[in-house]
Amino acid sequence: MNRRFFLERITALIGISTVAPAVSAADKQPIELQHSPVAGFQYHHGESLWSRLTPGVPLGLVREPNNPYDPRAVRIEFDGVKIGYVPRAENATIAHLMDSGRHVSASILAVRESSNPWDRIEISLSLNT
Repeated sequence: MNRRFFLERITALIGISTVAPAVSAADKQPIELQHSPVAGFQYHHGESLWSRLTPGVPLGLVREPNNPYDPRAVRIEFDGVKIGYVPRAENATIAHLMDSGRHVSASILAVRESSNPWDRIEISLSLNT
């Protein structure tokens, strides 16, 4: 009995496959990276879109490397309209991934009535593999 035959028989008996299963594009799930509020919501067009901002709605992300206030700025858009930014304290990883050509997506997790603009919209940021 040769070694290859022996290994194939043992792995078959204990139910281990020596061949990695193929992974299709449909099997790949986004990897959730973080939850964040929308920074600057009160200064942009979020209020005019309020009735359309609901949980599960996808959002656009746009890198602004030339932003004069934050070179890691990541703008958040709804239907091409700016509603705010990923907070400066939480944007380093997202900016790095986007600069590396990785696709990061965003969607609304929660919408809340609040006088504090930082509590109004919570988003989920995910890495699409």
